[in-house]
Amino acid sequence: MKKVLSIILMTLLFGSNIVNAEQKIAVVDVHAVVSKSAQVQALKKEQQTKIQELEKWLKTAYADIQKQKTDDDKEKLIKKYNSEFAKKKEAIAKDYAAKLKAADKSITDTIAAQAKLKGYTMVIAKGVVVFGGDDITADVQKAVK
Repeated sequence: MKKVLSIILMTLLFGSNIVNAEQKIAVVDVHAVVSKSAQVQALKKEQQTKIQELEKWLKTAYADIQKQKTDDDKEKLIKKYNSEFAKKKEAIAKDYAAKLKAADKSITDTIAAQAKLKGYTMVIAKGVVVFGGDDITADVQKAVK
């Protein structure tokens, strides 16, 4: 039993060195790539516009509520506007999440494509690497739309 364990251990130790010798590792500063992405910048701008429109709608709703003469009418309008607000907010959040997911996939695909183009077998986020790896951030930034 000890012989089998020692053989397995030796295989793992020496085998892992062979695998590591064949790997070509790249690092990428994902935050820098995302911040330079035109797709992400457009998404942020679009989200800000939608939030401003929602704030404008809320001001209009508040003014409409204030015009009501009775508390009962005010309560009815508050319920109506709360329901509409929740729907609008949910729609904005869903749209943003879908577009953010698409941007994330696009950036991830671009990183993978650049790495494959240059013959890398692995890409690691630059923030978790203390030493080693070739930085392909600039190449990825050029390729990201």
